[in-house]
Amino acid sequence: MKAMPRKFLLASLLALAGTGLAQAQTVLKIGYAVPTNSHYGVGANVFCEELEKGTSGRYKCQHFPAGALGGEREMIEAVQLGTLDIVNTSTGPVGNFVPEVKIVDIPFLFRDYDHARKVLDGPIGQDLLGKFPSKGLVALAWAENGFRHMTNNKRQIVKPGDASGLKMRTMENKVHMDGYKAFGIQPTPMAFPEVYGALQQGTVDGQENPIPVILASKFSQVQKHLSLTGHVYSPALLITSPRVMAKFSEADKKVAYEAAKKAAIAQRKRVNDDENTGIAQLEKDGMTVVRRVDGQAFRDALRDTYAAYAREFGADNIRRIQDVK
Repeated sequence: MKAMPRKFLLASLLALAGTGLAQAQTVLKIGYAVPTNSHYGVGANVFCEELEKGTSGRYKCQHFPAGALGGEREMIEAVQLGTLDIVNTSTGPVGNFVPEVKIVDIPFLFRDYDHARKVLDGPIGQDLLGKFPSKGLVALAWAENGFRHMTNNKRQIVKPGDASGLKMRTMENKVHMDGYKAFGIQPTPMAFPEVYGALQQGTVDGQENPIPVILASKFSQVQKHLSLTGHVYSPALLITSPRVMAKFSEADKKVAYEAAKKAAIAQRKRVNDDENTGIAQLEKDGMTVVRRVDGQAFRDALRDTYAAYAREFGADNIRRIQDVK
């Protein structure tokens, strides 16, 4: 067999090297607090699929679901530090990093899903996204966690007095905790990976989360009562860092933002689906469900707390959100 001429050999090697460079793949680590078969898992999967497709496979994801890398606060810190690339998180702990975001966690601020989504997708929400880069974070899109409801092992909750004295796990979020104290609850901040065990052992009486989280986390196995209080709308965010964004070309940045938008749509749809079917499933699993709570009594209990929110965030800023139609 004749040896290949040197110039052809060199050309072949260069071609192979070029192919290798073109196909070089960067793996991005993405974390979230609940299992893959959840609304967060749906959002993360859509984001990663769209990113991989839009960059012709140059970027793909490695998933770390179910709090494998810690609670949401720990994962946001990891994104800042560079040990995690992307987190799909509720806004619960985000205010500890970007204080302006705390305003969206005010109890009974949003009327319904349509109102919340219009606020976040409109100028108010987009302005809040602009606050992240100065904190070493980049918020790609508003996703969704859902309206939060109370579960506990002691009694049915219809009005604030029924919740009084309950030791309830909350996120490390002062806005939430101030509101819950007004209901007479004893807020107990705890990282999400610890919640199931704490409920099982009776360390806390209850917790509060959206239906999709209650379902995905199988809280029906360790909680007797569910009350559809809808006391807080909980947005979610796909967050990365300036360090990760600097790796992207301008074209790839557009792909990442578009992927995040599609992920948010898919995550919201899953929230809708879980809301529509999940309550019946939780009843089937043995929970007693209070569908009609005294919403006005809960709002009345927050009167003094709302005055404090107005001082902290500005009454005009709160009203601006409430006035969105």
